Amino acid sequence: KLGTYGLVRFGLYLFPEASVYFAPLMITLGVIGIIYGAIAAAMQRDLKRLVAYSSVAHLGFIVIGTFALNTEGLTGGVLQMVNHGVSTGALFLLVGMIYERRHTREISELGGLQKPAPLLAAVFMVVMLSSVGLPGLNGFVGELLVLLGAFNAHRWWAVVAAAGVILAAVYLLWAYQRVFHGPASGANAETPDLRWREGLVMAPFIAAIVFMGVYPKPVIERIEPAVDAIIAHVEDNVAGFAEPVADVHPSVSLEDLSRSIDEADHNGGDGGGHDEEGG
Repeated sequence: KLGTYGLVRFGLYLFPEASVYFAPLMITLGVIGIIYGAIAAAMQRDLKRLVAYSSVAHLGFIVIGTFALNTEGLTGGVLQMVNHGVSTGALFLLVGMIYERRHTREISELGGLQKPAPLLAAVFMVVMLSSVGLPGLNGFVGELLVLLGAFNAHRWWAVVAAAGVILAAVYLLWAYQRVFHGPASGANAETPDLRWREGLVMAPFIAAIVFMGVYPKPVIERIEPAVDAIIAHVEDNVAGFAEPVADVHPSVSLEDLSRSIDEADHNGGDGGGHDEEGG
């Protein structure tokens, strides 16, 4: 996450005009990363490589949220940095536990692990669903905010990015089905379940996944002041660049336009009333 942190912490602050100007390009690259990561993940035979490519796709959401340049998108992007560290880190740990038991990460050589190792399968399922973005788990909140911010800024790219959420569900659920479901034969039938020490390692991850999914307010409240300061800094420094801001950050101009329309309607209604009285 150091790269995405650098974009937020230094890129937007040091180069606000360039950030606004290149925002469409960065969002395009983020969408490409989401789709490419999803397709590449679905084609992997190695479970660890599948998780790695899913990480590429999730980082695309962070880039989109960052360069949506509005409060919803940037808040969601920063929140996704936290979520990604928790969910993907837990997935890599679980893949390592499977490898330690079976000495292989080939999905085709696994299968039916849920029967001999039900607790391992349950923990893997919770972490995987958080990466998918299931409501009630941490991944849902961050992705929702990112897509809301992206829709306000570039709605068609947001639609394409939303397809990445569906693709993530496809390749992760498919991988889970091949690894844990089906008949357990050979060495798979003798796979040890999650040990109590491993359970202690995974417990904080599960707690964070559920807590940030059910009650994300404390985390969001910590993020929003910094996000508001960044957005204000960018807007102050690009105030003289009307055309790029209109193209890149239409959520600001739409708010101004909506306010102007409301004022015009109000003034027009008052004027119509005076005309009728005069008549």
